[in-house]
Amino acid sequence: MSDDQLKRNIRPILHKPYGSMDLVSVKAPANHGSHSKDSNWWVVLNLAFQSIGIVYADLGTSPLYVYPSIFSNGIKHRDDILGALSLVFYTLTFLPLVKYVFVVLRAKDNGEGGTFALFSLICRYARVSLIPSQQAEDREVSNYKLELPSKRLKLASVLKSSLEKSQFAKIFLLLVTMLGTSMVIGDSIFTPSISVLSAVAGVKEVTSALTDDMIAGISVVILIFLFMIQRFGTHRVSYTFAPVLCVWFVLIGVIGFYNIIKHDTTVLKAINPMYIVEYFIRNKKDAWISLGGVVLCTTGAEALFADLGYFSVRAIQVSMCSMVNPALILAYTGQSSYLRQYPDEVSDAFYKSVPGPLYWPMFIVSILAAAIASQAMISGTFSIVHQSLSLGCFPPVKVVYTSANHEGQVYIPAINYILMLACIGVTAGFKSTVKIGNAYGTAVVFVMTLTSSLLVLVMIMIWKTNIFLIILYILTIGFVELLYLSSVLYKFTSGGYLPLALSAVLMIIMYVWNDVYRRKYHYELDHKISPARLKEISANKNMSRIPGLAMFYSELVHGIPPIFEHYVSNVPALHSIIVFVSMKSLHINKVPPEERHFFRRVEPRELFTFRCVVRYGYKDVREVAFEETLVTKLKEFIQEEILLQNQMLSTIGNNAEKGTESEGEIVERNNDVANAKQLEEEIMQQEIEQVQKEWEEAGIVHMIGESEVIAKKEANIMKRMVIDHAYNFLKRNVRKREKVFDIPHERMLKVGMTYQL
Repeated sequence: MSDDQLKRNIRPILHKPYGSMDLVSVKAPANHGSHSKDSNWWVVLNLAFQSIGIVYADLGTSPLYVYPSIFSNGIKHRDDILGALSLVFYTLTFLPLVKYVFVVLRAKDNGEGGTFALFSLICRYARVSLIPSQQAEDREVSNYKLELPSKRLKLASVLKSSLEKSQFAKIFLLLVTMLGTSMVIGDSIFTPSISVLSAVAGVKEVTSALTDDMIAGISVVILIFLFMIQRFGTHRVSYTFAPVLCVWFVLIGVIGFYNIIKHDTTVLKAINPMYIVEYFIRNKKDAWISLGGVVLCTTGAEALFADLGYFSVRAIQVSMCSMVNPALILAYTGQSSYLRQYPDEVSDAFYKSVPGPLYWPMFIVSILAAAIASQAMISGTFSIVHQSLSLGCFPPVKVVYTSANHEGQVYIPAINYILMLACIGVTAGFKSTVKIGNAYGTAVVFVMTLTSSLLVLVMIMIWKTNIFLIILYILTIGFVELLYLSSVLYKFTSGGYLPLALSAVLMIIMYVWNDVYRRKYHYELDHKISPARLKEISANKNMSRIPGLAMFYSELVHGIPPIFEHYVSNVPALHSIIVFVSMKSLHINKVPPEERHFFRRVEPRELFTFRCVVRYGYKDVREVAFEETLVTKLKEFIQEEILLQNQMLSTIGNNAEKGTESEGEIVERNNDVANAKQLEEEIMQQEIEQVQKEWEEAGIVHMIGESEVIAKKEANIMKRMVIDHAYNFLKRNVRKREKVFDIPHERMLKVGMTYQL
């Protein structure tokens, strides 16, 4: 049988029409020998030490301003101090310790935390994601898999079905996630402002020459220094700051214990929650308003979850239980003991309660601690902005990976400078910790409440938590947070409006970008090139083939994108090898490198064209040698494709032996199969050699769509405002696509396109 006859007989069996053939993943053997970062106690202790310098800086410096915020109008009754201390004690116990350290941290997404991590968990279990580029093959990724609820738990399946059927629920979940992200960014604005301002104000204890303007000016200088050192990376910053914070926690704990012994040991009875009841009976509305000051003792609690990707659950639990929580309890109890003796000094309770010989050492350490108090929220902000970038919910900005050992540690220059300017504006504008505290409390409680809302969905659908435990969580943690939320909203006109206004602006930016991103994808999907048109292009005799590889970039993961049609209609030449590349983000933190590239051959085979979907998690680092990696994976795909074809040929031969054919027919069929295998291996070798040759001799040309996005003529005014004005304004002022992909300018060709959405 001739080679041409063999091809005609075998090819129809081996090759499916384009569009029906599944993507083939190029995989390497999985490495099962790696250990988690919690498996070695030395690693845990090392991470626990680092976490003190990052995660707890904000939470640890809250004693500087909590009592002045609670008693902004002075202490009216001596026992009010016991009521406030009892509130602080149980708030610290229920929210940072019980809720975050022992419950919320369990909702990690393969080691990552934050609002987007919770959203991603929900999206992986229920089809509520609005990101359009979803494929069945994504569920085969190792990190994608979740334990599914049993059929016995009808509540989980009912909730899942309801979410999947409701478009409103999908949009609402996305908006809740965006609001939580915006509020965390708001936290990172108010944290440094109130912490540094509170610490610097302590100098008034030794001199009255400094005015509020001068204190605000000194605070601004410290803030500028803090944001300037962010570029050195979280790893270096945490090692530098950790010793300072360790000294801070030791000092506030020791001073607190000293004040308890010296002034009033009876404050220890504040552990009795009846003092809270009496506090509310005595003060009524004023007690409820003061909750906005009490909640400030939890500032930075969200960082425990948002910064999880930098450390580990065990490390955070160890550092919180062994040092941070005991030191904070002692510090607040010590201040309460001091205020029982000197209630008129509540406006500066922290520094007034410091023993004379320790004043200057404590002042210096407090300045250093306050200067780094914002580090937790700044690091958390970088992390969640990176996540939202990957999921198409934030305009492109430059991301710098600052650690070779910890891929999750990132620095985003644009966000860093925006935060710095916002902090300077808040500090110079308010000049008062009380006003900043009103705004700060609103941001803190909103983030906590939104986290709890998403967590309840995770409890029901994924954890399969007993319904009585869920109700208990809602009635305790949920009730407490809603009570605090009502209190901080009461101070809306006194500064509480600021985080809501900032969050509204950020949400508009995020939603506009995400909305148009989804519309563009559907436009490409509706205008993709049909297989018949592709065959027509390949059969065009006027279309010449030139050396080299051409990569056409598109968001589309199914079919041939319209950018190809625009290119061939203007340039009657095609490169020898064509690869349609789609960069795709999944709702997981990391995609294993061996599962990242998915290839498919595009028919007709003579066109020598491939589809490649490159999948990333929201914490993945883009490869530096992207071209080399893609060419290597392409050659591996060709090899695997031939291996699969040879297996199918072997199956054909085996099935023939079981049939009714004569012995001579079986021998002839086996010879045909053997010849087909040899022919396929020769073709494979030729194709691999051609890929290598074209890459080395002619190189790669990157085809990027230079799109103009406009609203359709019949679009309503709102849609026109979103697309023609808001989106295009953002597009003009963010990073260009080629910079995001890090494409060499000399090997890039832009193809102009117009999207009418």
